[in-house]
Amino acid sequence: MKPFNSRIAEQLEAYVAYRKDLGFTDKHLRSTLRPFDLFVAQTGLSLQQINPLDFMDFRKSLKQEPRSINAIIIATRGFFDYLIRIRLLENNPLKDFPMQRENAFVPFIFSPSQTKRMLAAIHRKIRQHPTHFLNDLTVYTAIFLLAQCGMRLSEPLRLKNHHYRKDDGTLYIEKTKFRKDRLIALSSHVIQHLNNYLSVKNTLRTEDESQWLLTAPKGGQLRSNRIYAAFHQTLENIGLKRNRHIIGNTVFAAPTPHSLRHSFAVNTLNRIRSRGQDPQIALPILSAYMGHRKYRYTAVYLKFTDAGQRQQLLDFSIKALHDI
Repeated sequence: MKPFNSRIAEQLEAYVAYRKDLGFTDKHLRSTLRPFDLFVAQTGLSLQQINPLDFMDFRKSLKQEPRSINAIIIATRGFFDYLIRIRLLENNPLKDFPMQRENAFVPFIFSPSQTKRMLAAIHRKIRQHPTHFLNDLTVYTAIFLLAQCGMRLSEPLRLKNHHYRKDDGTLYIEKTKFRKDRLIALSSHVIQHLNNYLSVKNTLRTEDESQWLLTAPKGGQLRSNRIYAAFHQTLENIGLKRNRHIIGNTVFAAPTPHSLRHSFAVNTLNRIRSRGQDPQIALPILSAYMGHRKYRYTAVYLKFTDAGQRQQLLDFSIKALHDI
């Protein structure tokens, strides 16, 4: 864990600890506070000296996109609110500081056939030698759950053995984003795969006492870097690797493991639409299944009909840019 280095490092660490005690994760908080820590280290300013004009210089020094810059400003504003709460300061210099206009974000969407092709390619890469078979199968199973259940990347990696309820075919997702728990029903296809995976796991690791459902090579928790490596290598192998594009005020994202979650939502709503039903009716259910805090966050996916529509929008934007 990279430490803070400025003269306010102690206060920053105390704020991160304070947020953690409240139940928030510090995973992204530390990274969003680090640019401000660097700015203070470079300028030598004290907390009492910093004013809104300093933050204008700070914002100019940031080279990220508006969305990332706003996240840094919001995190820093929260830090100053904390300093007021502990009576170290009286005023927050970021109280009325303006946010930047953010770019529209268009996620990468896999079509059902592309998802199927990607999973098949990863499955073909599973090495049959006993030394590697279970490890490769574990990575495949994690990506399989991302695609089939719309999970966040951290969720299959944090599953413990008792979270899979074989008798009723459900998975218990515990304290994920927003510290929420949820119980999701699994399709027969997912249940069959998980049962087969556990049979292999119990056969090849008869003395495995790991608490994790998807175990790492030495029995610990499976790490996300193994998922990223398999995912991106497979996309390159099957010709689905795409670059990220920023056109005007719109960001067209490159495919990442999180794209499988976006794709799950869009393709689910599209199947409902293809049956002649109103996808709006399904939003509360899909929202609960995916663990969204409010179902209006799920409604965002209604803007994208399918992967083809997304590609047409990108092609049109690139052509329009070249015609200018």
